[in-house]
Amino acid sequence: MNAEIIAVGSELLSPFRQDTNSLYLTEKLNQLGVNVIFKTIVGDNLAHLRQAAALALTRAEIVILMGGLGPTEDDLTREAVAAALGLELRRDPEILVRLEQRFASRNMKMSPNNAKQAEVIAGATVLPNANGTAPGQWISGKYEGQERIILLLPGPPHELKALFDQQCMERLRAKLPPQSIATRVLKVAMMAESQCDARIAPIYQQFADVETTILAGAGEIQIHLKTEKASFDQAQERVDQLAELIEEELGESVFSDNGDSLEQIVGYYLQMRNATIAVAESCTGGLLAERITSVSGSSRYFLGGAVVYSNALKTGFADVPADLIQKHGAVSREVAAALAEGIRRRCDATFGIGVTGVAGPTGGSAEKPVGLVFHGLAGENGTEVVERNFPGDRKRIRWFASQQAMDMVRRKLM
Repeated sequence: MNAEIIAVGSELLSPFRQDTNSLYLTEKLNQLGVNVIFKTIVGDNLAHLRQAAALALTRAEIVILMGGLGPTEDDLTREAVAAALGLELRRDPEILVRLEQRFASRNMKMSPNNAKQAEVIAGATVLPNANGTAPGQWISGKYEGQERIILLLPGPPHELKALFDQQCMERLRAKLPPQSIATRVLKVAMMAESQCDARIAPIYQQFADVETTILAGAGEIQIHLKTEKASFDQAQERVDQLAELIEEELGESVFSDNGDSLEQIVGYYLQMRNATIAVAESCTGGLLAERITSVSGSSRYFLGGAVVYSNALKTGFADVPADLIQKHGAVSREVAAALAEGIRRRCDATFGIGVTGVAGPTGGSAEKPVGLVFHGLAGENGTEVVERNFPGDRKRIRWFASQQAMDMVRRKLM
């Protein structure tokens, strides 16, 4: 079975609002063995909505429309779907009574336009919405000779999620043939996308029944594996087979096989070793500390640190000798090592990290270009420094630098 999700709302076509509901619905549909083959965003225009609904009905077995069920003039989903199906809308008196009771319970007078939310497409099953005024609707039947399921869901995420879980999941499960989708996500640190694919393509190409998608980010590659089988166990076994072969090929570069972030993995290792860490950051400006502390429970291993942007604070907070900075420059292998060692001593931590570089877009030179970053990691057995030249803008370079620093810790503790 396949599905198309249509997000309704002109605000979703602006730069100010993002559709997140479709991500939630895709996850839920995949759990039922349903593949989402199209996602569409349509503004509050009756003709456009009708066209989108009609097109979706020609190419997807399940069509879900989200939003446009409110009381205002630009809430047009009911009208558009009714027009696409050639069906009438009728006003349901029971819904109208519930709407009036809802407003009365809040000591509010219901506006006449709220009655619009009681309009139901002929033949539809009303899906009560415990968290809002707009009920959903379920339509099941033939469209141009093909079996189709159509869902109309409210747009607010807290309403949509509760309604879908409570009203739709079991209805869909009862209508769908036995089919399961299993997925697996492998995450790879500090490897180029082309290099990663060159190494694993000969492996995943042997698994024609597993869909392999490679997504590249700043310092991280995600390898998404997905397959469909008659049972979940069969599907999971198949993706696990491929995942194991890929992990064997990429070795220590794979830092997660269950969706965990790099900061979570670093936290796991630090706790396993009963180790602590502190940071002295220059070009990352606190990003490394922010990422480490974004994990719940990080106080067990993260002691603290300092953002040492100026040379004076590198000396004052991390004990970097002033003459060392003068001799080698703030962006140097020597200063990165001194930052890591100094903050480790200051915080009495098992490990210290020092990061210094040129994040740009200004400040670079021929000798020290934009993107040059030195990462120091100090521990009881000495200090190591990694020099990298990262591409991209300031935000991307800073993220790369924080990723490299955490990956150094991960590899040290493996």
